[in-house]
Amino acid sequence: MESKTDGKSSLTSEELAAIEDEDVLNKMLDNTSDFEERRMIRSALRDLLKKKREKREQERGLRQQNLRQQGLSKAGTTGGTVSIGRASMNQQPPINKPSSQPSPSASAPFNRTGGSKASSAAAPPAAVPNAKNVKQMLLDWCRAKTEPYEGVDIQNFSSSWKDGIAFCALVHRFFPDAFEYSILNPNKPKENFQLAFSTAERLAGCPPLLDADDLVRMNEPDWKCVYTYIQEFYRCLVEKGLVKTKKRP
Repeated sequence: MESKTDGKSSLTSEELAAIEDEDVLNKMLDNTSDFEERRMIRSALRDLLKKKREKREQERGLRQQNLRQQGLSKAGTTGGTVSIGRASMNQQPPINKPSSQPSPSASAPFNRTGGSKASSAAAPPAAVPNAKNVKQMLLDWCRAKTEPYEGVDIQNFSSSWKDGIAFCALVHRFFPDAFEYSILNPNKPKENFQLAFSTAERLAGCPPLLDADDLVRMNEPDWKCVYTYIQEFYRCLVEKGLVKTKKRP
């Protein structure tokens, strides 16, 4: 990233708008601590995701229009009728998962003050952060990573995750090529849960601590279960080098 002079950001909205690679913008966001630059990059991410979604919907509309024309043509030559249905999102196969109870061995999510990678080894008593502070730091991390995603507003570890979209957004942030976020439907929570958990297990090595069937039966997910799963997902990202436990602004 270019250096700044006179305290002003060297980035411009035009430069950011010209970037069409979501991963490049994500890396730029992770590598800058300047408030104005982070605001501009987040705005560019939101615009890019919106542009992708609109392009996807336009392409889908064209495909459906072509199918209708082909169907009418076929019906005219055969005397039959053709029914054209709306394409649905590919459903991920359910996975047999262990109990959704929180694992007592789940490690702390991350150290805001820097240091080495998170591990399950106990830190000296003076270095152990307050549990409430760790929970809030993890919530802030989730909120920051999913901020550019439409339809996601993380305020807690319970109701904010009930439709599965927040899980998908968090996983998609680190694995943007794994699936198309813009076609997800918040009215299909089970499919969203299955997609997020299976992708996290396949690409991050995150064990499936939560079960989609259990989650859809609840009015709101148990915050302890969600909190434990996000801790484990964070730990897996750290082990793969996708998250660095460095000091954040």
